[in-house]
Amino acid sequence: MIYFVGAGPGAPDLITLRGKELISRADEIIYAGSLVNPALLSWAKPGCAVYDSASMTLEAVIERFAAAERKNRLTVRLHTGDPSLYGAIREQMDRLDALGFAYEVVPGVSSFCAAAAALKAEYTLPGLSQTLIITRVAGRTGMPAHEDLRLLASHQASMAIFLSAALLGELREALLEGGYPADTPAAIVYKASWPEEQVLRGTVDTLPRMGEESGITKTALVLLGRFLGAGYERSRLYDPGFTHEYRKQTE
Repeated sequence: MIYFVGAGPGAPDLITLRGKELISRADEIIYAGSLVNPALLSWAKPGCAVYDSASMTLEAVIERFAAAERKNRLTVRLHTGDPSLYGAIREQMDRLDALGFAYEVVPGVSSFCAAAAALKAEYTLPGLSQTLIITRVAGRTGMPAHEDLRLLASHQASMAIFLSAALLGELREALLEGGYPADTPAAIVYKASWPEEQVLRGTVDTLPRMGEESGITKTALVLLGRFLGAGYERSRLYDPGFTHEYRKQTE
């Protein structure tokens, strides 16, 4: 059996209980070595075969899966964060479907959650934003035309931007052209939840300078939007003047 397991954002204790349990039972682990905290591998049982996928192609990963399946071994494919975000798991699952191998996906805590926690921030504040856009700057992997950053920026929603720490100049240009004011609050969170975590705060306009001065070019998220500023409406859920299924208004 093959399990795609979300390793979480970095801190070992932020993996799910199910994920940890599967690591401890695995006969083979294929992990994203450039991103997954190797401390998670300490839970592997003696004799577990461990492979770093950083140097492997898709074909090599699938062959490893197939070899393990032929021996009826339990394989954990350990992906950073949650596998559904920039995890390249669809192409792996399609190959497994074609081969007739069973698999399951175990969700994980994404780094966009850990980054918000590091900032003590809430993406969805009443009166400011009820939408979070998760995206990236076009690099070697292009963006569909209808997902151009300028179009997404026109909504002025909260944004969590992955895989773009080395492209902050292009990011700033697209955000400003799309309609974000230059003084829109922004932050760079490097290695959220890791011991070496760094949090930098500024504005959309200062993003390139923040990156240059810090030397951060990878393994970081950019968060931006008015949710990082001051001023918002109180939630009606806990308002004493609001009635809902579990509570009647008290004033």
